[in-house]
Amino acid sequence: MPLQRILALCFIFACLLAGAFLFRPGAKAAISNPNGQSYGRAAVMDGKTGADGRQAHDVKQSAVNREHSVIFSEFSAVDVVPDGNLEREFWTRAKRIHFDEAGFSRSRHTEARTLVASRWTRQYLYLAFWCHYQNLNIYDGEDPAPERWQLWEKDVVEAFINPTPDRPSHYYEFEIAPNNQWLDLEIDLTQHPFNNEKWNSGFSHETRVDTPQHFWTVEMRIPIASMKAAAAHPMTEWRVNFYRCDGAESGASRRMLSWGALPLNLPEHSFHQPASFGIIRFIPGS
Repeated sequence: MPLQRILALCFIFACLLAGAFLFRPGAKAAISNPNGQSYGRAAVMDGKTGADGRQAHDVKQSAVNREHSVIFSEFSAVDVVPDGNLEREFWTRAKRIHFDEAGFSRSRHTEARTLVASRWTRQYLYLAFWCHYQNLNIYDGEDPAPERWQLWEKDVVEAFINPTPDRPSHYYEFEIAPNNQWLDLEIDLTQHPFNNEKWNSGFSHETRVDTPQHFWTVEMRIPIASMKAAAAHPMTEWRVNFYRCDGAESGASRRMLSWGALPLNLPEHSFHQPASFGIIRFIPGS
């Protein structure tokens, strides 16, 4: 056999052997995250392969590239007047999200588990909250009609809504306490002070407290026009985050929960972190 043919066959055999080694079952190529770090063999971590390995990889990835949470708001052809009753048909089929994690440590507080749902119409954005509680902490005996400054010092749910995501520092804040006290603010983090307390959305809201079940509910109806927002349409996306202040006013029993994850161990413990906002997506009615 000519020498050239022998060398050619040897080269082909070497290529086949190398391919069998590189693509054998279980072998994985190195994967880099968006920051340029290499995770090595992607699904082989801590001695784990297959589903367990993929889960380990996903956990490590999530610490670097966490996706924003999404809440779906379904269209309604009819408007309703808030009365705090979340068992009526308007809410029973609404898609719900939930959260029970401390905003600044991500520790779990299942005793303060909070659920949120949303609906929308041509004129209004609706929000509903279901709040588990142990003991209520409110401004007892006060008239709930006027706006209450520093409502966040007591039990309260909060919604930060940004209908113009291209302006992340400008959004609107809505707070409701179990006794239906309220606060609404226009926020612009580029200004000082950043909260405009003179702004008034004209939103409607009602609450109910189920004392035997340790449960309180909130229903809000927010005029879309009050937020200087363009008309909503199916698949419109705004930025939003939800919060809950619960328990005693200070100490270990004070819980500051958030839906979208806040920067851990933030010194000033401020909810005003637009990068942590999730997405509210408007969808057609069923």
